[in-house]
Amino acid sequence: MDCLIIGCGITGAVIARNLAEKGNYVTIWDRRNHIGGNMYDYVDEHNILVHKYGPHTFHTKKKELYSYISEYAEWQPYKLKCMAKMNGKFTPTPFNFQTIDDFYTQEEAQELKYVIRKEFSNTTNANVLEVLNHKNKKIREYGKFLFENDYSLYTAKQWGIDPDKVDPSILGRVPLRFSYGIGYFDDKYQVMPKKSYTCFFKKLLNHKNIIIELETEALEHLSIDEQKQVVLLDGKVSTVPIVYTGALDELFKIDQGALPYRSLEFEWKYEEIDSKQPAPVVAYPQEKNFTRITEYKKLPMQDVKGTTYAVEYPKKYIYGNINEPYYPVLTKESKALYLKYKNRADKISNLFYCGRLADFKYYNMDQALERALEMCKNITV
Repeated sequence: MDCLIIGCGITGAVIARNLAEKGNYVTIWDRRNHIGGNMYDYVDEHNILVHKYGPHTFHTKKKELYSYISEYAEWQPYKLKCMAKMNGKFTPTPFNFQTIDDFYTQEEAQELKYVIRKEFSNTTNANVLEVLNHKNKKIREYGKFLFENDYSLYTAKQWGIDPDKVDPSILGRVPLRFSYGIGYFDDKYQVMPKKSYTCFFKKLLNHKNIIIELETEALEHLSIDEQKQVVLLDGKVSTVPIVYTGALDELFKIDQGALPYRSLEFEWKYEEIDSKQPAPVVAYPQEKNFTRITEYKKLPMQDVKGTTYAVEYPKKYIYGNINEPYYPVLTKESKALYLKYKNRADKISNLFYCGRLADFKYYNMDQALERALEMCKNITV
């Protein structure tokens, strides 16, 4: 073995393939019983392809990233359409001019759209913070309506904290459209695998130099000797580099406090109906406990009877429980705590770390892929 990689998601798998093609023998450990990380999908008992850990669509502006994934799978165009249910009505998300039509009188809607076009003549969208703080009263009131009926409610459930404590980058992720345009993303390349993400990972990892060991808890074997500034493997200095994609605080036994992550609990349901909701992914900000429902026969469209869907309940992640860490909770305090762990990790000579958990960043799939490819340039074996 020339390198040990912890985690078999997109980050670990891409790095493993890169190292293997250079002639290195790579071993991957993953605590789960499958490859693919959070992108793992499978066909359920109703013959519907579902994503075990929530909906995933690949989108990017960068041709080189799309070209990379195209080496290992065939892809089909797929533009994700999302909606939110507010005050009993389904409306597109990102919110657009249709949203204004849905919740204002015809006269009010015409006036508001006119003001928006005038005030935002040089752009096609903005985030809710820009609208909430705009100088024009009508635009501010529109932002307040959206914030009170969607953003504040959804954010409080999703992150488990008050909206005013959430990093602004979170509220700025989803734009408001100043048109009737629909579709969740604007990226040039928006695709889904023709077969499945799991098939993509199987081909990506299909190399004679790669060994995968599932249901292996790496933290039972790894420890850090900060005096020698090395990773120990079963108590001895590792003779090979360790690529770590897990939560960085857990590698240090959470000795400076736990980094906050949000987890999800999925309630899986099946109904013998043609359609559950008007879009594959619908947010329900005004429901008490859950945030959204994903209807998988529409992700992508599948010609099957009945429908399988998953209801998402955000939960606090607690290390040692059966739940998984999904989203880093980015606040001023959490970013300062992460920096403490990062500064220590940077001193460990045989440790490389990256990925959503290890970097404590909210990566989309293309961002995780790009980060992994960049890390490949730095790993010396």
